[in-house]
Amino acid sequence: MSDLPAGVERRQFDGDEQLATRGEPVYGEPTDGKWRAWNPNRSKLGAMLALGMDTGLVGGDDETVLYLGAASGTTVSHVADVAGPTYAVEFAPRPVRDLLEAADSRPRLFPLLADARKPETYAHVVERDVDVLVQDVATRGQARVALENARFLAEDGRLVLAVKARSEDVTREPGAVFADVREELAEGYDVLETQRLDDYHADHLGVVARPR
Repeated sequence: MSDLPAGVERRQFDGDEQLATRGEPVYGEPTDGKWRAWNPNRSKLGAMLALGMDTGLVGGDDETVLYLGAASGTTVSHVADVAGPTYAVEFAPRPVRDLLEAADSRPRLFPLLADARKPETYAHVVERDVDVLVQDVATRGQARVALENARFLAEDGRLVLAVKARSEDVTREPGAVFADVREELAEGYDVLETQRLDDYHADHLGVVARPR
């Protein structure tokens, strides 16, 4: 099992051991003092960490993260609790309002109302040489989004991708969808690790890759 990022710990909440970060609660998660539980059933990245995947996230003020598909901030708020500058891209205006609220107590969290399929619309804001690109977008063409956003990653950076099979094609067997996504990713990434997330999220695949 890989080491957890600095700032993420396994702690007891109501007798259950859960991953946790320090920060203001965002989605009604259990808290213990300044610690807040990170629910892997609500977070694909949380599921990957709970399953022991080596995401490349290390934590610390110097780590820069670009998060695509931030929604209302459930997962990206945990990332911003432990990382440095964290750019959170979300396309839908309604969840961005919640995302802005999550950012109120997190000065390192930068919400961006933008389309992850059009990185040129936020390239003037996001730093280059990002350490980790986290992607959780429920759209067709998830591999293409990752390829288009590879421009932001440092040479030794990591892509952490949650692939939702039903967003690609509801009629096909998830394993076939995942195989196609891996093949397309190979245009610009070396895949380091994959794992099904079914323990927490049906028909999802966790992928860790590095840019070529």
